[in-house]
Amino acid sequence: MFASILRELNYLRSNKWDLCMVTLIPAFIIFMFSSMFYAGKAEHLPIAIIDQDQSELSRNIEKYLSLNHTVDIKTITASSTEAEQLLNETKIWGYVFIPDGAEKRFVKAQDAQISIAFNQSFFSVGNTISSAMLVSTLNALADYAGQSYLANSIPYLDVPTAHVKISTLYNPSMSYEFYLEPFMVPAVLHLLLCCCVAFAIGQELKRGTLITWVNRESFVQGLLAKNLLYSLIFCAWTWLWMFWLIEIRGWFVAGSLSLLVCAQFLLYFAYALISSTVILATKNLSKTFGFIAVYGGSSLSFAGVTLPLNNAPIFTKFWSLIIPYTPYAKLQTEQWVIGSPVFISMIPFLILLGYCLIYFFLSCLLLKKLVQGATQ
Repeated sequence: MFASILRELNYLRSNKWDLCMVTLIPAFIIFMFSSMFYAGKAEHLPIAIIDQDQSELSRNIEKYLSLNHTVDIKTITASSTEAEQLLNETKIWGYVFIPDGAEKRFVKAQDAQISIAFNQSFFSVGNTISSAMLVSTLNALADYAGQSYLANSIPYLDVPTAHVKISTLYNPSMSYEFYLEPFMVPAVLHLLLCCCVAFAIGQELKRGTLITWVNRESFVQGLLAKNLLYSLIFCAWTWLWMFWLIEIRGWFVAGSLSLLVCAQFLLYFAYALISSTVILATKNLSKTFGFIAVYGGSSLSFAGVTLPLNNAPIFTKFWSLIIPYTPYAKLQTEQWVIGSPVFISMIPFLILLGYCLIYFFLSCLLLKKLVQGATQ
């Protein structure tokens, strides 16, 4: 096995493009995503206020919106046409509409008819800006009712009001760096890993060097060595990135770091073996890359990370169950973010181990068949 690893390292050293695939490209991916999510969350998103009331209430809403760092008031207008045009041109992401007579209706305990509109075609931005506008508008209404209207009309009335505390757990700053980056980097790197493994084995088949790579006595070690080498290379890049995120950026691991690191190795090793199985079965790089694009490229979407699986179609749930990234995403959330007990995460860990064993067995059978066919 050690000889097979040295052989693969010599191959990488002598082929610059393959070496680039396991060095420069992972480094660029990590740099790109780290730079993309470094700011944490989107802020100062442009909005508009349609103020047809021109009242103290509308000025209070404007004040509270201007104090919210998530949004930035681009314009205050009395014309809904102008705001709609800016929204259609994506120069603003939403607006708060304060109709004429809103303050009078509000103080009479009637519907003030204040409305909020936002662009939901950009899902994350839409959710962020809608929450910011809603919270600021409600705070402005409460402040006006308590400080401006009731305080002046009934100055000595002391009425206790209900207080509801809302706490955001595990990611209180709602940082995209802590939410998306830990999923994006492994998702892209495991896809790159699959391509590297498929190309490495495909080159053995194309060049007719299968027998020099493995033989009847050592094909298991040869297959294991090739997959282990690429898995460890991408694990090293992932651990380097984790060092940046944990030690430099301060996103500490709430649970077991050792279990998380072992799960990452099983994730990469499982996808490497899947790629080996497909290339050995098809003996065609184009078909293998097509399979990798569909199977590996859909991991992030079908793992329940960015899109929920609740009430999803049966096919979506089935596809989610047959990709190794799904149990890994669950384990990573439990150990990195939540800090769940280790025994809670043993189920997804064992599922990852099961993927490795199944595809290692299949790839060994296929490789043995190819070796036997080549030596006859």
